[in-house]
Amino acid sequence: MQNMTFRNHKGRAQLLRLALLLAIMLMAAAKAVAVELPSLYTVQVALDPDDPDARDNAYQTALNQVLLRVTGASEVAESPEFAEIFPNPARYVLQFRPGEDNTLWVSLDGPAIETALRQSGQTIWGRDRPLTLVWLAVDWGQGEREIVAADDPQRIAGASRSIDRNRLLRQRVQETADRRGLPIAFPLLDTQDLENVRFSDIWGGFDQFLLQASKRYGATSVLVGRVRPGMVQRNRWTHYLGNQQRQWGGEPEEAINLLADTLLAEFAIRGNTLPDTVTLNISGVDSIVAYGSVQNLLQNLSQIESFKVHSVAGDRIRYTVMVRGGTDRLTRSLELSGILEPTAGIAISIDPVQFPQFDILDYEYRP
Repeated sequence: MQNMTFRNHKGRAQLLRLALLLAIMLMAAAKAVAVELPSLYTVQVALDPDDPDARDNAYQTALNQVLLRVTGASEVAESPEFAEIFPNPARYVLQFRPGEDNTLWVSLDGPAIETALRQSGQTIWGRDRPLTLVWLAVDWGQGEREIVAADDPQRIAGASRSIDRNRLLRQRVQETADRRGLPIAFPLLDTQDLENVRFSDIWGGFDQFLLQASKRYGATSVLVGRVRPGMVQRNRWTHYLGNQQRQWGGEPEEAINLLADTLLAEFAIRGNTLPDTVTLNISGVDSIVAYGSVQNLLQNLSQIESFKVHSVAGDRIRYTVMVRGGTDRLTRSLELSGILEPTAGIAISIDPVQFPQFDILDYEYRP
């Protein structure tokens, strides 16, 4: 018993030293699927200078846009239920400032909005959202075929027409993603990408090359589009999330909305869901960077209401985690993190009669 107590003491002392070192060191960024969205509760809306209630109306519009991002409800403006939950939108405004072209920049109180939604049992999708890499191949007709890239004028210098039409298509995708609160990125199409991916790979459905090329971007959500402008019925979209694959058709805006609905169904949680207690064992935590990466992951997962270190032994940390939405959703999020791999799956508690909701998850840190 004394040896066990000593090891536990020693482990806690080691953890304390790690925490102190973390406070004074800059850690390397962890590769992770989730992207923190500080702008999730910030929007820019129209402001009618001739309307005496322009600011109040702008606040309402801003709240409606935020609720669409957080709950996925497309009919927020017409919903009496949301009007009852948020009778005074101005109460949730933290900051505002005039923008260009008669617009108002508005920052809303995210925690207060989430609390109100949770108390009323609404669905909530938090700030941690998977980054989606968009591979978009476009057949413009007459033999003109391109892959839409992140803005890089040097790559296609002199091709002003190509730059303009790619920018417009990219803007359509980005605006819809912003409206739904989705972090997306387009490939750089630099030398490394072009060595591994060709237009024919995308168009021909050889998506294994795209998934391999996507790893450098830290994206486990990958959207592949094959578009013929003006011929909507021939547009083809494939979405990959972990081992899941989905096929869609339609315009870019439709595909992004379907993507948002899919991710919402995977990661959003009903506000009235009671938290479960989970024991999370993580091995391979043998450095400051590893410890910081794990801590950062757990802090940013919206399913996790709270967590604390239970014990430390060597490179193994045992956490006690309060999680909403069930163990299955937490497991999916952890396995999509890019830094944790399951080692023993889920084992129901040591005493299932006394602790019927006490699950044990075993993972290994592998950056």
